[in-house]
Amino acid sequence: MPKPARDVMAASALVGALTLGLTGATAAHATPTVDYVALGDSYSAGSGVLPVDPTNLLCLRSTANYPHVIASRTGARLKDVTCGGAQTKHFGEAQYPGVAPQLDAVSTGTDLVTLTIGGNDNNTFINALTTCGSAGILSGGKGSPCKDKNGGSFDDQIEKNTYPALKAALLSLRAKAPNARVAALGYPWITPATADPSCFAKLPVASGDVPYLRGIQAHLNAVVKRAAEETGATYVDFSQVSEGHDACKAPGTRWIEPLLFGHSVVPVHPNALGEKRMAEHAMSVLGLG
Repeated sequence: MPKPARDVMAASALVGALTLGLTGATAAHATPTVDYVALGDSYSAGSGVLPVDPTNLLCLRSTANYPHVIASRTGARLKDVTCGGAQTKHFGEAQYPGVAPQLDAVSTGTDLVTLTIGGNDNNTFINALTTCGSAGILSGGKGSPCKDKNGGSFDDQIEKNTYPALKAALLSLRAKAPNARVAALGYPWITPATADPSCFAKLPVASGDVPYLRGIQAHLNAVVKRAAEETGATYVDFSQVSEGHDACKAPGTRWIEPLLFGHSVVPVHPNALGEKRMAEHAMSVLGLG
């Protein structure tokens, strides 16, 4: 065989061997697809953020919520059963006819679970906001009428009812998905630390009740954190990263829409920017993507 032909054959064989070697190495180091289940309430579901998931209109779930952002950026295989209005009890029981208990979505093969839950237990969020909002309007924004009337009642309910319900729900989740990495996300700030007079038209809470409401939210986040740590879950804390992005801030800065004159049909909930930032911070804490 002439020397040029032998050289061509040898080169072809070398290229083939290198190709096989690289293909084998790629296959050996390929990352398996993560089976990801998203649980939780309207903050998880992205209620009010467009587009709406047409597969379940009762839950007012968005396809731009933080679970979808995480899945799109990581390539995870997402099963999203988040639902607006969900309480911790809906992990184990149906929220609506035809809407299965959320824990039905997880199994021993689940790799990752995220959730935001607890704000609807005892109707904490809606009762605190409507009660303080009504009191704020009647007082013209002066004093702390909501705190004066309700004192520690919201905190008592959080400690007595929400905390044990959260812990029980997380333990049930762990039993069904023992190998999953679980992330419990806190709630981003709804109010600023102190009253913003320019915000009263959008969030009509009396000046002395602004820190009162924030304290209730801080307590809720604290029991979410405690329940997560006691059940082996990772707590994703938004207390620092969401500072300055509350419902009183301008569009494009705020992560939460205000009670009045906002840009969402579901007030006092994360907007699209908020859902995106929740996803990004959760990914950072979890080391994903």
